[in-house]
Amino acid sequence: MTTLTVLAGVALLAAGCGLGWWVTTTRCRRRDETALARARSELTRRLNELFSLQELTYVLSESIHLDRIAEQVARFVIRFIPCDGTLVALESRPEIKLRVAAAEGSLSALVGTETEIAEDTGLVGMAMTHEHLQMADDSDGRLPELLPGVAVRRAAAAPLRSHGMTVGAVAVVKDSEDAFGQQDLRLLSTIATHAAMALANARFFDLIRGGKKQWETTFDALADGVAVVDDHGRIRRANHALATLLGKPLPEVIGLDLCDALFWQSAELIELLDAARAGVQPPPLSSHSEELDLILRITVSPYPRAGAVGWVVALIEDVTEQKALEAQLIQAEKMAAVGQLVSGVAHELNNPLTSISGLSEFLLERPSTTEREREHIRVIHEQAERAARIVQNLLTFARHSPIELANVDLNEITRRATALIDYELRLREIELETDLADQVLLVHGDRNQLQQVVLNLLTNAVQAASEAPPERPRVVRLSTALTDDEIVLRVADTGPGVPSELLPKIFDPFVTTKRPGQGTGLGLSITYRIVQGLGGRLSVQRAAEGGALFVVTLPASACGAATTKPPTNDITAESQAPSADAVAALTGRSILLVDDDPAVRRMIGVLFAQDGQHIEAAQDAAHAVELLEHKAYDLILADPRAAVSAGESFAAVLCTRHPHLKARTIFLTADVRPETTDWLGRLGCRYFQKPFNVRELRAAAAEILSPT
Repeated sequence: MTTLTVLAGVALLAAGCGLGWWVTTTRCRRRDETALARARSELTRRLNELFSLQELTYVLSESIHLDRIAEQVARFVIRFIPCDGTLVALESRPEIKLRVAAAEGSLSALVGTETEIAEDTGLVGMAMTHEHLQMADDSDGRLPELLPGVAVRRAAAAPLRSHGMTVGAVAVVKDSEDAFGQQDLRLLSTIATHAAMALANARFFDLIRGGKKQWETTFDALADGVAVVDDHGRIRRANHALATLLGKPLPEVIGLDLCDALFWQSAELIELLDAARAGVQPPPLSSHSEELDLILRITVSPYPRAGAVGWVVALIEDVTEQKALEAQLIQAEKMAAVGQLVSGVAHELNNPLTSISGLSEFLLERPSTTEREREHIRVIHEQAERAARIVQNLLTFARHSPIELANVDLNEITRRATALIDYELRLREIELETDLADQVLLVHGDRNQLQQVVLNLLTNAVQAASEAPPERPRVVRLSTALTDDEIVLRVADTGPGVPSELLPKIFDPFVTTKRPGQGTGLGLSITYRIVQGLGGRLSVQRAAEGGALFVVTLPASACGAATTKPPTNDITAESQAPSADAVAALTGRSILLVDDDPAVRRMIGVLFAQDGQHIEAAQDAAHAVELLEHKAYDLILADPRAAVSAGESFAAVLCTRHPHLKARTIFLTADVRPETTDWLGRLGCRYFQKPFNVRELRAAAAEILSPT
């Protein structure tokens, strides 16, 4: 082989190698360019996704409303994920249902539909219950359900889960054979994660906003005033009740000093606030506010808020009515106690009054008594009867008794009421002018209620007249009259009168012209109710000489004469004094007298001895029972409560062992309690309450002892 040939072969070989290298290099370059293009395309897609997600984040952050966020998510999904339709389903409370909040494309008609949340409620329900991405297609020949009754060809659903809870799901569907790519599914999961955070935050915000609204509604709905007070005592927050209490618009209340607004620098309230700032829970403060003319109770507690050192929450309650009710209850208890006290005092007074009245009457009847002596004895007798009337009036007013409707003389009720306030009139130097109708004024009603009406009006008039201006006389005027078929009672005073602003509501409960603590505001309200219950009217107007005039108008009873007579000492019936012939026929009759009071025994013994009867006084009730076993008596005069033994009274023993003697027995009792009167009435015996009228007692005895 020649050199030339070798060289040629080498040249050809070199040429062939270079061509192969070139071809290989070209192919590699092309592969790199393709990969680079693919990388660039992937990078561009990822950047687009990143920017899209950033855009979605901005969009989601613009709203805190659940449905608005769901709409934005649905629009974003159908824009960036190849699909025919998409929906966002949210959990609906409190029913715990699944609601389609937003939908786009082929699923847009599903907006607003609801279904139960369960694993078998389609692909969306599975995604929520399993809490991860779910896919389904028709590869097995069956169309999968996205939701109950909603069949699709191909779908994917991702749960909306954040902060440990699932709030819904986002789903996409296709009506083609193309499956969702991994990039699409990854983007769907990423979108679901971002959307879930936004939806969970929106739900939390709704809860907070709802709680705040509920708290504010409750705060403003409280009937009592509430104030948040800072460390300087200024009101930083208040409810409408406090603004109403202070009589100011709510904005004007903010910034006020609490002490100045309520009590004008009350040392007690300042101490209360300081105690709360020190972490102590002090007892409530109850005090009268001069500024508001109310009784307030203040309860304070430290304000539990960071950064509010020294702040206090104050509860301000208007307890004026409550205190008035408490005062009314206390007054009722006092009246009950007074009733018991008066009953006991009356029992003790009635025995000596019986002796005084009876012996004075005996002395008045003696022929040997001179006229000058009669004048003195008559004064004693009249004063004893006056004392008895006072005791009876006190009992009538102080003790509670059941309502008994009858025809009652209003004039007689009025006289009794004026007798009860006589001392008060003299004490306050007030003149009482009365002008009562001449005829009997019959009203059908309860005696005690009518007396309460008159007493309430008179008491108010006396209190008002005592505050009369210096230029006016202190006078209370009382009058009664019969006009057509109505009876009119007028009570006027010369006091300061009723303020104009109180006139329309003067008869409302707790409305009073008196300062707190000086009146409950219930007297006129009770009076008004009683008058209305009797079919009458109560009105108020200005008196001619200043002050107030209260007018009570009551229907007159249709009865022509009184069916009830004013209470007398004889509780049974009217008795006439015995005639001289009847007394003469009773001479020598025997009478058993049973009474623990020696003075009463002496007085009765003197009275009946002058008629010629033989009086035997028992030492005590047990002795009287022994006497009845061995002797016969024509008449028995006895205190029914006289004790024979522990728990056994003389009246009970008499009616049990000697029932035939009941018709010849007259009980004389100083016990004025209603239960005693009822008990005696059930026994069926005659009885008199001490102090009794001597003539009526002698007449009743003569009726028993007279021959039949």
